[in-house]
Amino acid sequence: MNTFRQFNQHPVSLPSTTGWYLADLGEARGKQELFTRQSPQKLKALEVGRYISLERLIEQNKERYYETLELSSQGWHEARHDPWPYINFALYILKLAYQEFESRVGQTASPRGSKTEMVTAAIAAQTGDFTLQDLIKACPGVSQDLIRKTLGKLQEAGELECQGRGPGAIWRKKGNSPKRGKK
Repeated sequence: MNTFRQFNQHPVSLPSTTGWYLADLGEARGKQELFTRQSPQKLKALEVGRYISLERLIEQNKERYYETLELSSQGWHEARHDPWPYINFALYILKLAYQEFESRVGQTASPRGSKTEMVTAAIAAQTGDFTLQDLIKACPGVSQDLIRKTLGKLQEAGELECQGRGPGAIWRKKGNSPKRGKK
């Protein structure tokens, strides 16, 4: 409660260390979102993103935990304490958790054919006409060549038809009406 009063009474300026941690966490969160959109089947199959224990990470850094807790509580009764050492420790622990997540993800290999499945699923999700760019947006991390190859195979199989050539080509699932699909 004293911390909230202190923040309420004095303008809060973030220490540079806190800003660095927040920037690192923002970058790590972005990487996690990209990976979960790009390879959800990999995460589900290997349960990579589950059970990164914050308690374990704190336990592994318990000397620093107690040190920051002590630093942050000095002068607490007089509302003259500095909460930033403990806040920075909490941010450090979250950063370690993201690093562990990235490490686990890096150790997993994409199952063979998973990118082709991603492209096929993105095509199936299209309603109406779509372009190569629509598929590129829906399949981050998949090369244009693989997307084109998948489109070609589905066209040969009679499942897709193409209107035009090049980047402006419009694709349509056979039997769909000629209206522009949602992006």
